[in-house]
Amino acid sequence: MAEEKHHHLFHHKNKEEEEGPVDYEKEVKHHSHLEKVGELGAAAAGAFAMHEKHKAKKDPEHAHKHKIEEEIAAAAAVGAGGFAFHEHHDKKDAKKEQKEAEGGKHHHLF
Repeated sequence: MAEEKHHHLFHHKNKEEEEGPVDYEKEVKHHSHLEKVGELGAAAAGAFAMHEKHKAKKDPEHAHKHKIEEEIAAAAAVGAGGFAFHEHHDKKDAKKEQKEAEGGKHHHLF
């Protein structure tokens, strides 16, 4: 009997199998970039929350709408901050893996 082939929606492969050795410096830069994106997102959402809080005081007729938008922006700021924190730790892990792959060598000038 012929072998049946199963088609899977997701194929998980080891990075080394697909692309060769892992470029740890690229990994560190990638997580560093995403960390900065998260930080900027948190700052922007926090600023928008403060703007909406100000609008709620200045526009009592629509205060409820502004208060809801303030709370949504505050939640987005917390989420973006959490994302930045997560990426910070991924960056640290990538640096640790890089150090282990290099046999514990440090590349410091001083």
